[in-house]
Amino acid sequence: MVVWCPDWSVVAALEEAEGSLRSPAAVLHANLVEVCNGPARAEGVRRGQRRRDAQARCPELVLLPANPDRDARAFERVLGIIEDLRPGVAALRPGLLAVRAPGSWYGTETAAAATACQALVDGGVWDVRVGIADDLFTAEQAARTAEVQSWVVVDEGGSPAFLRRLPVHVLQDDGPRGRELVGLLQRLGLRTLGDLADLPGDAVEHRLGTYGASVRRRARGEERALFAARTPPPELDADVVFEPPLDSVEAITFSSRTTAERFVTQLAHHQLVATGVRVEAEADGVVCSSRTWLHPRHFSARDLVDRVHWQLQSAGSTSGAASALRARKETGAVRAPIERVRFVPEVVEPAAAHGEALWGSASDDLVERGVARVQGMVGFDAVRRPVLQGGRSPAARQALVPWGERAVDLRPVDRPWPGRVPGPAPVRVFAAPPPGRGRRRRGTRGAGHRPRCGDG
Repeated sequence: MVVWCPDWSVVAALEEAEGSLRSPAAVLHANLVEVCNGPARAEGVRRGQRRRDAQARCPELVLLPANPDRDARAFERVLGIIEDLRPGVAALRPGLLAVRAPGSWYGTETAAAATACQALVDGGVWDVRVGIADDLFTAEQAARTAEVQSWVVVDEGGSPAFLRRLPVHVLQDDGPRGRELVGLLQRLGLRTLGDLADLPGDAVEHRLGTYGASVRRRARGEERALFAARTPPPELDADVVFEPPLDSVEAITFSSRTTAERFVTQLAHHQLVATGVRVEAEADGVVCSSRTWLHPRHFSARDLVDRVHWQLQSAGSTSGAASALRARKETGAVRAPIERVRFVPEVVEPAAAHGEALWGSASDDLVERGVARVQGMVGFDAVRRPVLQGGRSPAARQALVPWGERAVDLRPVDRPWPGRVPGPAPVRVFAAPPPGRGRRRRGTRGAGHRPRCGDG
């Protein structure tokens, strides 16, 4: 069984940008349209068009950057929903997955496809199509011919008959090799997969090579491609329940220490460390405080306890820039006794990439603990460090980031900044600029010599 979510790159990008799925949108790569959705195709936008041509066809087109990591992260939700129905899911690429057809689990293949569609629609995935067949290629093509929130089941042994009527341009999804082969087949007068399947195998391999021979076997329904089912990711969340609920920040922080240690230990068991953690606090069954914390290295149990303390204490009185920054990053405020604290790893990385130096890092730990004590007294946002970003003036090139948090949303440094003050930065800046004068020095140099600083 193959589950296909069309235009997944556009869907993931619009969800991240909080845009409407009904808006015409396209994902660009190298200034070319890589993927576009249905509303954009209705206006004449096509894959492979240049940016200006796409905008000329549809002035309201929403342009989105390509990000394969974003697409894969968003597709994890679909994989998890199907894994709950049938273990052994294989992610072929973002937007396309395969699983052994679970007909024996749900009575018939049609019932299994209907169950998968209903589960994905309930999970917020509206455009989903399912195909079931004897082999992977036929199942994918069946999914591509299905309607929205529907399915196509190819009877056992019916793959060759189903594939014969399909046009050869369905092979374009194989990438550059597929597009090149489609162009060659069309020049040879082959319009359908049936035309390719009727050719002698030796002649196809001699003219089109090994790849062409494998495509012919797929067109005949003889390609039994295997896929490796992924292992479900481990549950890395950790939470602590308070019974009865606690209304003291110090008591909640102290009671969360063991859970933070367990959270770090289970990550270490999988040889992982967390560089981004979301801390959630629940009151009356509702998440009343949620914040994602980033760490320049990785979180320890003590770091997590500090973050819980700062997050719950931040409901106190603050003013100015700190309060504005907090309002952007936090969801709600703690106004009731807390009954649950939860740690959710947002970003995990291999522990080997964060190993200590040869001589350890005791001095860095002492500095971080000292700064953390100061933050506990004056507030998390009150202790900041300067980082470099893009800008024209020296003041614009500086950004202040809270100590212990990763710098995000900075202006890029490598872009040209017209009017930027050139380097190197002056050692001394005079309040009143002193007058300067330059003149050519007479000497043995030619008439074409240009005066330099220090010549006069």
